Amino acid sequence: MTAPDRSETVAVDFLVRLGAAMTAANYPVNLVRRTLIRTAHRYGLAHHFLVLPNYVQLSGSDQAGGAVLRVVRAGRELRYDQTFPLADLVDQAESGDIAAADGLAELDRIRALPRRFPAWVSVIGYAVQSAGFALVLQPTPIALIAATGFGLLVGVLELLDRVSAAIGQLLPAISAFLVAASAFSLDRLLHLGPNNLRVEAAPLALFLPGVPITLAVIELTVREMVSGAVRLIAGFMQLAQLAFGILIAAQMLGVTAAELIVGPVNKFGPWAPWLGVAVYGIGIRLYLGPPRKFTPWLLGILFVAYAGQVAANAVLGSYASGFGGGFTLMLCALAISQLPSSPPTAALLLPGFWLLIPGALGLVGVTQFMGTDRGAVFTGTLTSMISIALGFQAGLLVWGAFHQLRDTIWK
Repeated sequence: MTAPDRSETVAVDFLVRLGAAMTAANYPVNLVRRTLIRTAHRYGLAHHFLVLPNYVQLSGSDQAGGAVLRVVRAGRELRYDQTFPLADLVDQAESGDIAAADGLAELDRIRALPRRFPAWVSVIGYAVQSAGFALVLQPTPIALIAATGFGLLVGVLELLDRVSAAIGQLLPAISAFLVAASAFSLDRLLHLGPNNLRVEAAPLALFLPGVPITLAVIELTVREMVSGAVRLIAGFMQLAQLAFGILIAAQMLGVTAAELIVGPVNKFGPWAPWLGVAVYGIGIRLYLGPPRKFTPWLLGILFVAYAGQVAANAVLGSYASGFGGGFTLMLCALAISQLPSSPPTAALLLPGFWLLIPGALGLVGVTQFMGTDRGAVFTGTLTSMISIALGFQAGLLVWGAFHQLRDTIWK
């Protein structure tokens, strides 16, 4: 094989592995395909790409006229801290500023990156994140204490996922069962009254499928039917696991549907949810370990997303409040990404994904499904999940229209 052939082979391998890494980092498939096409053009290649949520295929002809076919599975999802160097690599690949061999080496380095903090810091970080989420969902002393304690429990359980991916597949149901059983038992032992599912939603935030469901809606709107349907089914299955764990715990302990309430209570004051946003951001910093310089951006984007959600809740109602949060989050992330030395857009969007509450409403709604107006619960749950994705889409459209108008004026 000649040197040009080897160079082409390396470039092909880099393309498919880059696409697989992007899918492992939860990039929408249309964005992955666009990146691969642009990068292939930079390397002088003309190939066809098939991109699915866990699968990338490249096909075409090489310079000698032979057939080329490469298939790579995404494998294990990338951690949040690994998405930062991946975003830099994507930018370099699209602009042609990195050789294919160097790109392959960088992908290996990203996959091998150690976690920024030891395991015990991650556990504490998850507990802090759970406490912040409790302040947003249910600002009461009991909820705060319970969410922190249950967050420690789930943080320890999450360590099992690092040991075995097979165990990790059962973690949503196992964690939901243990958290719910503990909450129900403590409520009865201490005579705390009805069991509020918002307390249980806070420590289970790790497993809420807000990201896959939001990506599913985005992909479906751009006619990526296969990928969108797959993500949607996966999201609902994960939600079903959480509901299953809670319902089994309730049945085992004899908890009735009437005892599973979802009404919000705020005993601290209107400032509590805003403090919760800051606490939540600190928890993300400790649990997921993004770069230290990202912390101000992280807190800023969380406050913007929550402010947009609060404003939309006042105007549109609770189920559609995710639209306002998603809309403001997308516009803010795109604006920040234009600044020099700013973090990647995807890294800015993900914390907002996790803060906005459609996933939590989905958990509550599916559990409440056992004893209320099922049609109303299903409709409200689906609306709350889809609204954030539509907000993202609206933000993208407004941003694109703004740039078109600006380019037209300055021509």
